[in-house]
Parts: sequence; structure tokens; C-alpha cells
Amino acid sequence: MKRPISRRTFLESASTTMIAAGLASYHSTASGAEPSPYSDEIVDTHLHLWDLSVLRLPWVASATGKARAVLAHDHLLSDYARATEGLKVTRAVYMEVDVAEEDEVKEAEYVTRICAEGRSPMQAAVISGRPASDDFAKYLDRFKGNPYIKGLRQVLHTPATDPKLCLEDSFVRGIRLLGERGLSFDLCLRNDQLEYGAELIDRCPDTRFILDHCGNPHAGSNDLEGWRKGLEKIARAKNSRVMCKVSGIYGNVTAEDWPAARLKPIVRIVIDSFGWDRVMFAGDWPVVNLGASFKLWVETLRAIVADDPADAQAKLFRDNAIKLYGLS
Repeated sequence: MKRPISRRTFLESASTTMIAAGLASYHSTASGAEPSPYSDEIVDTHLHLWDLSVLRLPWVASATGKARAVLAHDHLLSDYARATEGLKVTRAVYMEVDVAEEDEVKEAEYVTRICAEGRSPMQAAVISGRPASDDFAKYLDRFKGNPYIKGLRQVLHTPATDPKLCLEDSFVRGIRLLGERGLSFDLCLRNDQLEYGAELIDRCPDTRFILDHCGNPHAGSNDLEGWRKGLEKIARAKNSRVMCKVSGIYGNVTAEDWPAARLKPIVRIVIDSFGWDRVMFAGDWPVVNLGASFKLWVETLRAIVADDPADAQAKLFRDNAIKLYGLS
């Protein structure tokens, strides 16, 4: 039997020299020393916004320590503009923020107004919802014909959530209904829940799924070999339309680790498992600020893929998202 590799061994298997070289190449290009093979245009598939005077976020209200300092205040489009200043973020997709269940409709209306105004890069949204609820179909009926709402997410990785909730018959019926309505479902799972996610995907062949945050390799059990196996199960699911967001892996490194050579093996495993046509960049702002910044995450990911073909980089940072969400 193959012995599971330790988290430390797995993460440190990448070469710091290679990352440093990639960053040097990126900065050389950005400074105009040589032409870039890729335009650096970005579609951000995972943008959080919240105005605490409009929406209630129980998890933010109860945050402590660094999470409270970083997240427990408004995060508005003007803040996002400052966070992405100097980057070519031309389009963005809002991601639901786990609002109080009573505020789910209010959240959808709030982000629809922002998209419709057309004053920001935000062109689409993934909203909150409870697929297992008895009135889920009526809830979705509210958004029929809404051109901005592309999918739905219910966060499943919290300790208080039954790890097998996604396999309950009522939940599966709700996810199948999303497929019938032409909507996607974002899977936000701990690494030790990935096998349940793979089973859900197989039971819902007509629904498009997006796996968030590389399958959360550091959330759940401290078993990265188990994460790899679970990730590959999802990538090999019979439903070949499953996508994966490259994000959410920066919280386990300190400032001294950046640029993070330890992140490279995780990114490469995700790309190798899903292929270039099924991966998308995600900024995860402002949660990214718990471990890095939007700009630092972009810079590091560009370094990791610096030696890959320009068309592959374009798929990761832009093209796949435009195709998936039907962005203009």
C-alpha cells in the first residue's frame, strides 16, 4: 500500500527557483522589457461583495481574530476596484456570501441591480439557495428570465453541516432541477468530502458543476494524498462538464512564504487532473486577504503557469469563464 505523503513533504516538493524565475519573467514582461504572449486580461469568477447595512452575514458577525479584522466590515465595488487597480480585470462573476437564509432573495436582487447598472466588471452572479428545501422550485421561479443569474451555491464545508448532506434525496432533486433550469451549482467542500461530491455529480448528469477552491486541499483532514484522490474522482466524473476554480489555497502560507513555491504542486495537480479547458481563475476577494491579496495571488499564479503556452494561460485567466458563463 502506498504510504500517504505528509502535507509538508507534498507542499515543499516544488522548486523555489522555478517560481522565482517565473516571477522574474512576469515582472520583466510587465515592465515592458519584452512583449508578452498573453494580454494579462482577467475574468474573475469568484467575487464577494457585502454591504452589512443591506445583508446579514452570521458567519462574519461571529468572526474573531484576524478573520474579524479583515472581513467584519463592508466590502463594496469601490474597495474591489482599489484591490484590482492596475490589473486588467475586465469581467467578474459575483459569488454568494452565505447570507442569512431570510436574506437570500434580497441578495439576489442586490447583485442583479449591480450587474444591470453596467458600471463595473460584474456581469453575472451565482446566488444563494437551499436545494433540499420543499419550496426550492418556487424560489428559482423568482429568477426566471434573469440574464445575470448563472448558478447557485450552498456552502457545504462548514463543521456544522452534515458532510453527506449533498447526497440526501431532497438535495439531489434540487441539484437536478438546477440542470433543468440551465443553472450551475458550485461545490464548496472540505477535502474529505470530495468523494461525496463526485457521487453527487454522477447522480446529476445534466447539471453543470464548478468545484470551488481547488477542492480545498487544506480544509478538512490533513491528508493531501486523500485530497488528490478525491479531486481526481471529481475530475473523472461521467459528467464531463465539471469545472474547477483555481483559488482558495493561499491561507496556509505566511507572508514570508510568498511568492509561494509550495502552492505550485497543488495548482499543477488541479490542471493535470482537469485539463486546461476545465479550469478557471478565481480571485476570492476579499477572503483572499486572509492569506495574501488579490494582486499577490494573481502574480503568483501567473508565475506558476509562466512556462505554459499563451493559449493555455488565456483559457485559465479568461476564455473558459467567458464561455461557461456566457459573458460578453
